[in-house]
Amino acid sequence: MTITISLNSNSINNLDLSPALTVIEPLLQEESITSQEQQLRFEINYTREANDPRELSEIPEVRLWFVRLDAKYPWLPFLLDWKAGELARYTAMLVPHQFSSKEGIQYNPEALEIFLMHKIFILSDWLKQQSIPTQFRLKSLAQILGYELEDAFFEMIEQR
Repeated sequence: MTITISLNSNSINNLDLSPALTVIEPLLQEESITSQEQQLRFEINYTREANDPRELSEIPEVRLWFVRLDAKYPWLPFLLDWKAGELARYTAMLVPHQFSSKEGIQYNPEALEIFLMHKIFILSDWLKQQSIPTQFRLKSLAQILGYELEDAFFEMIEQR
């Protein structure tokens, strides 16, 4: 079952998280969040000039809304529909990047690495709190973003 958060210009420009809160908070209250893994998609309807060539992730107001959302729910990548490209789009909202007509999105490598490690640490702790196995999920997240994480890395963070 796909879960959709619909955003419009008004909620984005006012940093209004209520479209996300009305979807995510009931899942938390019902304690059904773990059964919604990789089901979340965003429908973004942001008004802009007809000649505006920017992607949504290049618009500061849209990015700022996602930064605020990430501060509220730093474990949100668990819910994102990775197969539909939501993880890549979410990452683009939070990590500096450029678009290439030949190669698509090109993240700033250092920023992407910091973002990935931050999410790995957050999700590792959060998944453990939910009693969900972590290593396979976190390795998959890293692979989608172009990184390979070794088992020794997980052994190191498990010890702490």
